[in-house]
Amino acid sequence: MADEGHIASRIRFDCAPSGEFLGLPLNGRRIVLYEHAFYTLVGGKIAEVFSVIDKTGIEAQLTF
Repeated sequence: MADEGHIASRIRFDCAPSGEFLGLPLNGRRIVLYEHAFYTLVGGKIAEVFSVIDKTGIEAQLTF
């Protein structure tokens, strides 16, 4: 979704990070997460980014 000054997106990650991610010990375990990112544009360029990631959803994937 976008207009002249903003872009909103939902990004899907299917990954296996090594070490820690968001303070959680993953060590190569596969996770799927979504990031909701909001960009503010100034002069056609990204000037600010705000993003939201569901850390609780990631934790739930690690408890099985």
